[in-house]
Amino acid sequence: MSKTVEITDSDFDKFVKENENVVVDCWAAWCGPCRMLSPIIEQLSEEKTNIAFAKLDVDKNRAVSMRYGIMSIPTLLYFKNGALVDKTLGALPRQMVEARLAVFD
Repeated sequence: MSKTVEITDSDFDKFVKENENVVVDCWAAWCGPCRMLSPIIEQLSEEKTNIAFAKLDVDKNRAVSMRYGIMSIPTLLYFKNGALVDKTLGALPRQMVEARLAVFD
């Protein structure tokens, strides 16, 4: 069962502040690469219990997209203790996403 949470502009800050380690998958329904990355994020959300995973639909939530300069999707935002510590673009293979999660170790 997925532990990925759907978030919006209105609850984004609360989610990031309430969780020590956060990965936000910025995506859109029409985006093919986003659909390729989604199963990887779902699997990781089940396996990495020390990280809170969320999905943010950039078409419906433009404020967060503008704040973090998201110009292409999928984009993953990595937060530690409320601060942005990393950002990746594109449908990365699982191994590359996992390597980026080392920031939370």
